[in-house]
Amino acid sequence: MEPVVKLEGVTKDYGKGNVVVHALRGVDLELEKGSFAAVSGPSGSGKTTLINVVSGLDTPTSGKVVVDGREVTAMSRSELSRLRLYRIGLVFQAYNLFPVLTAYENAEYVLLLQGVSAAVRREKVMELLKQVGLEGMENRFPRELSGGQQQRVAIARALAAEPAFVLADEPTAHVDSKTASALLDLMVKLNEERGATFLFSTHDHDVMKRAKRLILLTDGMIDHNGIPDIL
Repeated sequence: MEPVVKLEGVTKDYGKGNVVVHALRGVDLELEKGSFAAVSGPSGSGKTTLINVVSGLDTPTSGKVVVDGREVTAMSRSELSRLRLYRIGLVFQAYNLFPVLTAYENAEYVLLLQGVSAAVRREKVMELLKQVGLEGMENRFPRELSGGQQQRVAIARALAAEPAFVLADEPTAHVDSKTASALLDLMVKLNEERGATFLFSTHDHDVMKRAKRLILLTDGMIDHNGIPDIL
């Protein structure tokens, strides 16, 4: 099976001259369709950089990144934007919801950009909001939702376009442990029932243990890549 994500010898350096930070050092990685993978490591290990490089939000210094059969590192800005619009769902730790849009409007935003009809948008979004436990909250604005509920909206938005995979950067970082567990349950359910592929960064050991595959980074290099049995 062709991997959804493939990294070959990826490096990422920040700075120049004598002040250079080597965020990623020759990373090789493959993720198959249906993966539920967590990438972790201490602060500065490169996990957020890895997420950003895979999504095309950051450009590697060297190496090759392939997403859904297309080489990200060879794409123009417009091509990258289109890839993220149609093939990659993004969930940020700060939610990144539009404060002037309702939960429904935030969740449908990607579909609106894609030109999907109003009827199809409504069917998809209402079903997703129900799946993420926000039925009846469609008309609430982000300020009227808890942190966990806002993250659920972000997850619904990421899945609305049925992307090849979902990238989540510390999706449980700003919520309490009970809410974090519920969000993880939701992502596991979406992975198992919808076949959604997940790659998320985390520092939470409880989250790491629930992953089906754990990637540990140290100083920009992979220390472990397999089942999370070393925790």
